Amino acid sequence: MARVFSDVPEKKWQDWQWQLQNRLMKLPDLKKCYPLTGQQVKDIQKVLVSFRMAITPYYLSLIDPQNPDDPVMKQAIPTIHETEFYPTDMDDPLHEEVDSPCPGLTHRYPDRALLLVTHVCSMYCRHCTRRRKVGDNEDRHLPKKQLLAGFDYIRKTPQIRDVILSGGDPFTLTDQEIEWLLSELRKIKHVEIIRIGTRTPVVLPMRITEALCRMIKKYHPVYVNTHFNHFQEINADSKRACEMLADHGIPLGNQSVLLKGVNDNPAVMKKLVCDLLKIRVKPYYIYECDMSRGISHFRTPVATGISIMENLRGHVSGLAVPHFVIDAPGGGGKVPVMPTYIISQGPGTIVLRNYEGKIISCHDRPGEAETEDLPKNLSRYYSMEGVAELLNTQNHALDYGKILKKGPKRGKRK
Repeated sequence: MARVFSDVPEKKWQDWQWQLQNRLMKLPDLKKCYPLTGQQVKDIQKVLVSFRMAITPYYLSLIDPQNPDDPVMKQAIPTIHETEFYPTDMDDPLHEEVDSPCPGLTHRYPDRALLLVTHVCSMYCRHCTRRRKVGDNEDRHLPKKQLLAGFDYIRKTPQIRDVILSGGDPFTLTDQEIEWLLSELRKIKHVEIIRIGTRTPVVLPMRITEALCRMIKKYHPVYVNTHFNHFQEINADSKRACEMLADHGIPLGNQSVLLKGVNDNPAVMKKLVCDLLKIRVKPYYIYECDMSRGISHFRTPVATGISIMENLRGHVSGLAVPHFVIDAPGGGGKVPVMPTYIISQGPGTIVLRNYEGKIISCHDRPGEAETEDLPKNLSRYYSMEGVAELLNTQNHALDYGKILKKGPKRGKRK
């Protein structure tokens, strides 16, 4: 892609601090760098009354300005649809603040806690579920008093063994601030796993440095979950960032959000998950878009996600198949949703459908399937065709050719 700031020296372009300082946060700055129509200018002005904008020069450079449906553009540049609010929209759809025993910490699942360490992101995604608070305070310094209260809660709650650092984006903090967070958590003996949620490999890949990776490595096990939504976001820069993390022993997962007009297409999602594996990122979740205010235009029917999963399972490596989940409103947590593969069950036998649509059976315990001895005078009421054949015989698959040739039974008219 052509660079947006063509006169910026390479050394400066690769400086993550420069990228942060030069984020496009105001409409006049965006107009200088990206061709906007008069209507777009009016629309963005209306959106910025309610929601913030921030785009790194790097991420803007991934947009093809000649493509009105560019998937990167849709995630970065505000549209008038963000001013459309619906009765079902919510400020805090996941009840993160309701399930918060102290500010900035959410404890919903028994053994996990979410700790928000900053409100700042390098880019404010147009589909952000935390848009109610992200960017409220552009002060990038750690809210230490709030964090100390969070650490104290975790320390007094021994069932918490897994802590997720999120925000905002933790990687907008300095190496020293991130190390302080990791070192404080490592002082709590029952905290076994630390996870970091970040989109910097996607929108600010130059933030991933050797120094950062070496520092994180000291506090293993540390996992990083990132957020690629489209294969157009994977290039030499994001590949370098992800592989550098992986080379330092940091396992990488990806959490995509299903977005209308961006990735709600089986072919797009298939290429994305396969390309992620090539840069050593494990597809982890596909989320149904949340019910936050102003993002309903991104929401797809749940059936779209199920269809995508149908096109992934069996068609790509199991390593590339994520979980499709709905993060249930009201703090209901992540609910997995998938196509139905169990057709029927009988004593000792289960009938399944595979990815090709073939119907097969297997025994779910050692020995033969149990069948009942039927009175002879009732045998004519007992069908051994179709799925019933698999439940009651030693056959393992339906013979479609035989079924089609035989055709349906028709009763004689009286």
